[in-house]
Amino acid sequence: MSTITLEAVKTEQGKLARMIAQLEEDMKKSPGFFEYQGKRIPLETGERYIGTIISADGSRNHHIILLPGEQNNVKWQAAMDWAASIGGELPDRCESALLFATMKDEFESEWYWLREQHVSYSDYAWFQNFTSGNQSYSRKNDKLSARAVRRLIIE
Repeated sequence: MSTITLEAVKTEQGKLARMIAQLEEDMKKSPGFFEYQGKRIPLETGERYIGTIISADGSRNHHIILLPGEQNNVKWQAAMDWAASIGGELPDRCESALLFATMKDEFESEWYWLREQHVSYSDYAWFQNFTSGNQSYSRKNDKLSARAVRRLIIE
């Protein structure tokens, strides 16, 4: 029978701490999944699963995933371009309401651009206020914040 020493325990403890740290780092880098009705929805690093949008007429039937990162102090077109550059889009009004209801803590208390333009006024686009939850519209040349989402069709 071998003798257990304090030094041997400390050495093993250090090895375990390094293994745990490496595992945590690897988990941050690797994609994850969200389980939905027995199916695995793939998530890339930093993405957050938000929910589903299913319309009564069937025109919308998709998962919504919030992408990491944000832009601040940008005009509407710059926000649209940025979202596209990272593989997403700005959320629409319905998606943004869901974001406010379920993921408000992922946003600063700011106004965030939405992808929808105003129907009657072409130089205006919609935004979501993540302090109050209100939605309104503003001139596209105003500078607000932006977050991007991606959508996956529900099969």
